[in-house]
Amino acid sequence: MEISQISYSLHIIVTAAILTLLSACTSLVNSATATMATNLSSAILNSDDPQTVADGAPAYLLLLDSMLRNKPDKPQLLRSAATLYSAYARVFVKDKRRVQRMSKHALGYAIRAVCVENKAACHLHQMNFTDYQALLDTLSQEDVPGWYILGVAWAGWIDANRQDWSTMAELPRVEAIMDRLATLDGSFKQGGPHLYLGILSTLLPPALGGKPAMGRRHFEKADSIAKGKNLIIKVMFAEKYARLVFDQDLHDALLNEVISANPIVPDLTLMNILAQQRARELLATGQDYF
Repeated sequence: MEISQISYSLHIIVTAAILTLLSACTSLVNSATATMATNLSSAILNSDDPQTVADGAPAYLLLLDSMLRNKPDKPQLLRSAATLYSAYARVFVKDKRRVQRMSKHALGYAIRAVCVENKAACHLHQMNFTDYQALLDTLSQEDVPGWYILGVAWAGWIDANRQDWSTMAELPRVEAIMDRLATLDGSFKQGGPHLYLGILSTLLPPALGGKPAMGRRHFEKADSIAKGKNLIIKVMFAEKYARLVFDQDLHDALLNEVISANPIVPDLTLMNILAQQRARELLATGQDYF
């Protein structure tokens, strides 16, 4: 499979995960700021106008940067900055260099956030995989939010640097994070770890190491957890699994469910609108694909 195909899958899933995580950008410095952040995050998640979100988000980025100047080691702020930088870069920025720069900022903030709370996690890139896996095995349920944000930011950074195979080689580290989080709390962010694992299991055909049957189980688990309301799950189930195994009936059924669904769901509206756009694109190209 070409890097471009893998990266597109990452782009979609990173977009979905980050939009879900925006609701976490609320615990900042004081009650007034927290209230503002809560309201702003809610407005983003519940917007039915992606362009308005794109126009307004940079001001929030600058706000978080300014707050981090005063409190550079505050985990909540670092996680919020990682989430919003990733979201803005992956959803709205078209210039490749800007995406790379902002994704690097996001990953840096996410690593700093877990480092503040666990000094053993300060040098993740330098760890051999055995030590890295041993570190993940020490995580507990209270670590899930910060490490999920790290996994999402890491996937976004890999996507932004997709022309570099050495960067793509870090995907197993993201998969290891999501696998551990699925064990600790697979329902986190509406089955987010399972959605990631579904994508990662279906990036490649079986002959090259892909695991479509495992991917299907993860997609179905994520959709069950989300009670069918997070439409991006069905879109990715159709695009990554149904297309991989050439199951057009499943592909079309899933996408038609997405298109006919009401996208207005608390904290999922923006993501669902983007999912419906992608579903229409996939149905339009389905006849040629199958």
